[in-house]
Amino acid sequence: MKGIKKSLTEEYLYLDFSHQIEGCIFPLHTSVTLFLLSYCDCKIFKVCLVLTREVSQWTRLCELTIPSAIENFLKESSDQHPAIPAEILQLEEKLREPVRVHNDDKLRRQKLKQQQAAGAAPPLAKEKTESKVHRRETSEELDSSSKSLELKVAFSKLTVQEEPATTNREPPHIRKAKASDLPPLEHVFAEGLYFTLADIVLLPCIHHFLLIICKKLSEKLVEFPLLSAWYQRIQEVPRVKTAASQCGIHFLRLPELLTTSNEQHPNLNEVPGTEEQNDPSFIGGPRPTMTKLMEKGIEVMFSPHPCPTWTLDWNSLPAAVSPKEGKMSCDRALRKQQQLNNLVYLVTNQAKPGDRIVDFCSGGGHVGIVLAYMLPSCQITLIENKELSLIRAKKRSDELGLSNVWFIQANMEYFTGMFNIGVALHACGVATDMVIELCIKTRASFVTCPCCYGFIQNTSKFNFPKSEQFKKILSHKEHMILCRFADQTAVQLPPQRRLVGKQCMCLVDLDRARAAEERGYCVQVISMEPESCSPKNNVIVGVPI
Repeated sequence: MKGIKKSLTEEYLYLDFSHQIEGCIFPLHTSVTLFLLSYCDCKIFKVCLVLTREVSQWTRLCELTIPSAIENFLKESSDQHPAIPAEILQLEEKLREPVRVHNDDKLRRQKLKQQQAAGAAPPLAKEKTESKVHRRETSEELDSSSKSLELKVAFSKLTVQEEPATTNREPPHIRKAKASDLPPLEHVFAEGLYFTLADIVLLPCIHHFLLIICKKLSEKLVEFPLLSAWYQRIQEVPRVKTAASQCGIHFLRLPELLTTSNEQHPNLNEVPGTEEQNDPSFIGGPRPTMTKLMEKGIEVMFSPHPCPTWTLDWNSLPAAVSPKEGKMSCDRALRKQQQLNNLVYLVTNQAKPGDRIVDFCSGGGHVGIVLAYMLPSCQITLIENKELSLIRAKKRSDELGLSNVWFIQANMEYFTGMFNIGVALHACGVATDMVIELCIKTRASFVTCPCCYGFIQNTSKFNFPKSEQFKKILSHKEHMILCRFADQTAVQLPPQRRLVGKQCMCLVDLDRARAAEERGYCVQVISMEPESCSPKNNVIVGVPI
């Protein structure tokens, strides 16, 4: 065509530069940007970075507050002995805390199995009175055996080639172990187990911080054993050393510092929150809280399922539509099909030709791909922040020849498009609330299946309880008790305990439903059929009035 140049126009990126001190370019965010660009120029290993989430105060600390504090520290260090930034002390303390991730129960059981195989298993409940002296004697052995699991999980996320899915079940004594007997997960990277954007941002900052510490305040280095361990561990990430050297970052050799993180982990399942301990008026446990709601007329009650026996004819569908094509066991694939039966029916029952449907937290596209195939006259958008998951979904879409699917790699809060129906299967913690909020803002219907109730917490966007009705009855702490017990629905738990967990799930989701009703929605909380398809089997369905 005339008027079109054959060569592509070169693009430029301009960065701020004010001055340079001992290899550190100011402003510090320019150093961070240069390192990020160098690291991302990568062919062998995939870039696995998570975008900043405004709802995470921890991510904000790593990616915004600490770089600013380090820049001030570096400026002060040029002519005096600067004070250690409080944010660095906060980071050291955070690295000491156990890691909480999705499916951490499964990982902790794997860790217990690994420790027992190495002869370094943590004591069981009846042995917990052993002396601290004995625990110190075994801490090094525990550390070497446990780190290998966390490191294996962490580095498996960085390779382009996916590891084959393991379908072997854990031995019975591991599956039946109490949650209180499971070892905590150790921090590998800043956000926990996975290498994220926070590590990229922190590396130039921490490097220049440690340079000053080693040169002018060497006696202070012993105060940062976990930060030093993180600094050394991040050098093992593929491409990091190469990228760093290209930016003028030459890593320090730090002495090995004694860490006592294993001894200082509070048990995740036994220690109540400090707020609960300090509040004499707090009503603890799920049953008193449930009774308190019942006395005000709020009971555990589900709306009837509109079509409990409806199912897709999976045998007649192309293979790429079925989750059996994914990397999961046959049993899990069957349960996933049952989950999809519920969501697909509820969405297709509302959808009209021309509707835009968004599958939030889409993962590999189990929900979105089925909807796109079943609703060819609708436009389906999959939103997911993990590149590899979207690559899998795109591959399935291409195999099916779908032309009504769009893929967006981003955190959902950055999505600003208009749509008619929002759907999410097992959106973790407050991600479910974010989906509902996005739907309400655009007056879209929503079909959401919540997950990870134990991760629900107050954020910059949400406070719990959410509804005015629940706020008049429950305190935040009482609502958090419901959330904590709502996660206790795993199949290995006793039936009565699972029943209480299911009831708490219902109450947490009723609060979400009431909050949406207060904003002009008709909302139902439905239980999936069959309930055995997932321990997290609630569905919240909302339609604008």
